[in-house]
Formats: sequence, structure tokens, C-alpha cells
Amino acid sequence: MIVKDIRTHLLSVPFADRPKTGFLTLENIDLLVVEIETASGVIGTGHLHPLAGGMRTLETCVHEMLKPLLIGEDAGEVETLWQKMWQATFIQGRMGITVMAMSALDIALWDAVGRAQGKPLWRLWGGKGDPLPAYGSGCFRGLGHDGMIEKAERFVAQGYTAIKMQVAHLFTHDEDVANVRDMRAALGPDIAIMVDVNQGWSADEAITVGRRLDDHDIAWLEEPVIADDFDGYDRIADAIQTPVVGGENHFTHHDLKPFFASGKIPILQPDIMRGGYTELRVIAEHADRAGLTIAPHMFPELSSHLVASIPNPSWIENMGWYDHLWVEPMLFANGMATPPDRPGHGMDFKPELFRDHPYRN
Repeated sequence: MIVKDIRTHLLSVPFADRPKTGFLTLENIDLLVVEIETASGVIGTGHLHPLAGGMRTLETCVHEMLKPLLIGEDAGEVETLWQKMWQATFIQGRMGITVMAMSALDIALWDAVGRAQGKPLWRLWGGKGDPLPAYGSGCFRGLGHDGMIEKAERFVAQGYTAIKMQVAHLFTHDEDVANVRDMRAALGPDIAIMVDVNQGWSADEAITVGRRLDDHDIAWLEEPVIADDFDGYDRIADAIQTPVVGGENHFTHHDLKPFFASGKIPILQPDIMRGGYTELRVIAEHADRAGLTIAPHMFPELSSHLVASIPNPSWIENMGWYDHLWVEPMLFANGMATPPDRPGHGMDFKPELFRDHPYRN
């Protein structure tokens, strides 16, 4: 399991259904794919989809700052290698590019460990391969009032019992409230509705609009303010009835400490790009001690292994963005996600992607 080589690939693959987030322009799925090869020939893979650029910067970080730290090391000592990368890049890192590059490598290392042992990661971590509750995400604000409802109704027709819609950025407060009200009317009382603000409001706005949204029985209000406004999060959570959730734009458990301490954000949504498997497992431990649950942001194919193996799982998020990229897509049925049973994280990109879709910036 000695690390022999680390390779990277940059891809730009068209979306099957381009998302209309209303605040990001996403033309393609821009991926940084990392391969770690061991001396015995095992290859583990990790990837990043940063959404907002920095692809060549991330790739340079892998090769210039991190690859020299891993070559010749034992790939099986993943937590030790995380700490080695963390300590060696502390001046440049702690958030941002460095941690994201570390995360891709961490995912690849864990994948290599699972493949070497012939076990899926959830089994390696003592979990169960039972189906996990998933919510249909991607009722994007850019679809407009009718489009968001139509997308949600398609999810419900597929068996989902929960969906996520978006507010802010493109709409006035009155329009946001009307969109949520009409979504509830269209779906009825038995479908959970998550509402994502994507950091689009101030704390005062979130309190004002959030109190109006309380009337429509929503499951949560997500990322109402900018990620580092911890005081704002606390104020909002104290002021409205709807649970306030967040965490996708926070890096590692260090960045989430105010949430652990307050206990006011009942569901955390860490992103595997901002800590890798190693840090997501640490985050889950801290959250469990604080009485909080975990619903990872996106990347269900990877995150399902974590959710299947922690004591405090919540939801899997499914946007369906990557289904056309995999040799064997992850299985979703009746609003449930079954974690892959193949060794490692069990996800392999179609080989032709590397030939047909080089990165374009």
C-alpha cells in the first residue's frame, strides 16, 4: 500500500440537465479527478466539483504542495496522512484551495484502502448497507415559480417524500413566501419541503421572512446567511420556529465549532470537498456529542458511505447531476438511496469521459 504515483485529470462534461441556480452560471460539470496508485497496483480515486472555478489552481496545489508529502507513504494510514498534509500546509491552508485539494486526495486514499481490502467504505467503517432516506434536490429558483413546483412534483412521482426548493437572489421576499406557499399547496401536507437560501439574506431578513415561512410547515431553512455569520445563525434559530441548518461552506470541524457549542443548528451539512472522508467522520463525531445530525451536502455517491456508518445520520441529497458520468450509477428508488456495495467508494467514471471531455476554461 505504498503510494507510488499520484495523477490528476481535469474534465468539463456537459450537464444532462443544466441547473439554473440563479446565482452561479454552470455550463459544464468541471471536475478535478485524482488517482492514487500504490506499489501493489491498487488505484484509488477522488474528485472535486468546485462549482466556481479554481480548477488549475487546485491541480497545482495537489502536485506542488501535497503529492511530495504522500509519495512513498503507506496509503493505509489515512488519518495520519491527513494530519501530515494539514500540518505541512497550515500557513497556506485551513480553508479554501489547500483543504479542497487535501480532500480529493483523502477520498482517493480511502478508496484505495477499501479496494485493497475488498470492502465498501461503509462496511470498512462498521456501517450497514441498508437504504437511506434521500430528498430530491434541484428545484432551482432559476426554474421560476411554476418550474420549481413541476420539478418537485416529478420527484414526488418517483417516490420521494421530501424535496428542496430555493429562495432569495432572484425573488422579492413576497415572491419567496408565495413560492413556498404554492409549493406546499401543490404537494400537500405529507411531503417535507426544505428551503435553501444559499446565503442570500441578512440575519434580519431571514428572521422577517422566516417567520412568514413558519406558516407553511417547512422542514428546514438552509444557509440563510453567509457562512461565517455565526451570531446571525443563532439569532435566526432563536427567532423562528423552522429548524435552521447549514455547514456546506464550512471547512473541517474547526470551522464548525460554534455550531457544536450552541446546539442551535440541529442538522449539519458538511461538504466532502471541504474535509474529505476523514474530516467528515470527525465532524459526525463532534455533532453526535452535541446532539446534532448529519445530512451531507451533495455528492451522494460518496457521502452515502458516511451516512451509512455514523450513529447520527439524517438525509442524503440527490440532484442527479452525476448519474451520466458513472460506469454504475448509484441506485435511488422510492426516495431511498442504497450505498454502493463495491470495494472502496465503488464509483468509477466512464473511461470515455477522459478522452472526450477535456477541461475547458
